[in-house]
Amino acid sequence: MMRAYYPSFLLSFPRPLHQVLKTTTTLPPHRPIVASYHTARTLYHNHTHTHHPPTLRNMSIPSTQTAAVVPSIGSAIEIRTSHPVKQPKDLAPGECLVKISHTGVCHTDLHAKQGDWPVKPMNPLIGGHEGVGEIVAIGENTASSPVKLGDRVGIKWLADSCLDCEFCRRGLEMNCPNCKLSGYTTDGTFSQYVVSFVHHVTPIPKGLDSAGAASILCAGVTTYKALKVSNTKAGNYVAIPGAGGGLGHLAVQYAVNMGLKVIAIDTGDAKRKLVEGLGASAWIDFKQTKDLVGDIKKASEGLGPHAAIVAAASGAAYTQAVQYLREGGTLVCVGMVDKSMEVTSFWAVYKSIRIQGSYVGNRQDAIEALDIAADGRVKVHFELKKLKDLKDVYEDLEAGKITGRVVLEV
Repeated sequence: MMRAYYPSFLLSFPRPLHQVLKTTTTLPPHRPIVASYHTARTLYHNHTHTHHPPTLRNMSIPSTQTAAVVPSIGSAIEIRTSHPVKQPKDLAPGECLVKISHTGVCHTDLHAKQGDWPVKPMNPLIGGHEGVGEIVAIGENTASSPVKLGDRVGIKWLADSCLDCEFCRRGLEMNCPNCKLSGYTTDGTFSQYVVSFVHHVTPIPKGLDSAGAASILCAGVTTYKALKVSNTKAGNYVAIPGAGGGLGHLAVQYAVNMGLKVIAIDTGDAKRKLVEGLGASAWIDFKQTKDLVGDIKKASEGLGPHAAIVAAASGAAYTQAVQYLREGGTLVCVGMVDKSMEVTSFWAVYKSIRIQGSYVGNRQDAIEALDIAADGRVKVHFELKKLKDLKDVYEDLEAGKITGRVVLEV
């Protein structure tokens, strides 16, 4: 009989495998090398490739779920109790199924429902992009997953990107031409289960509760990134129009933690108390002041702030920012206005104003924003409601009645 042949890739195998191979070499003399090689290859693959179990142990995935669905652009939300759930066997490589416990509500969700942005959403649509939940299934043959079954993760506005294009390599994952947007171009988190992507879900720090983490995934990341690109340093002044709103009150906290002096601009006594309690250095009520630009400059040594983070979707807020910013200041555009910005180029040039767009954040920005919140330095002020209350929440958003954020318990 011909001597048994062991391919080189078997050198790291345990001894019992060699013993198994010896029992497979009883074919005719001209066959054992080939037979042993293919048998070894099969055993090697099974030994070195980990296959994700289809679901979390002892977890039964239902075939239907409760979800808030927008049937068509501009139509009313329907709370459906028999919406299908994608089953583990149907998940593609790289996909994961997340059981949602909490999800934040963002003003963007209202735009997704109305379809009033230049980039149109898919329909029918499940909105939501501030979801926190547990991974209960991972697609078979998923390679190099950074998360595992049972992990508590967050689902953000940016659901997925290619990670290979120029923009992804530069950290501009949100500008990837092949990106998927939660609750806009792919179904979002206003449901009990949602399909997401292992390389883009964000692990939630252990010290941060799920309800408190939800709004950090969009409002927190967005304002944190805006401050990172504001060209400021500790001790500088930053103006925040819309400071008492869902994005604004988080911008105030991140700014204070960066050592910035915050000039909070908004209206109403409730919002004043909120931002002052969060550490704002100055408060200006835009409805009560007779000279907004002058008052902002007075609050910043007469020169104006070094940066303005315009979180409010207001054309006037952008126009005024160029007027009150100090020379060499940075205007960071966050709030999306459905018309042209009225920024006079003369003053932008004459004052050396830098205009910087800031669109959510990348995966690293999300990790940093969550870590700061987990340390207790930033806290979301929110009202907890149920998924069935989403219609009422949208009405309050349209009426401007919400201070802070709303988080839904799913």
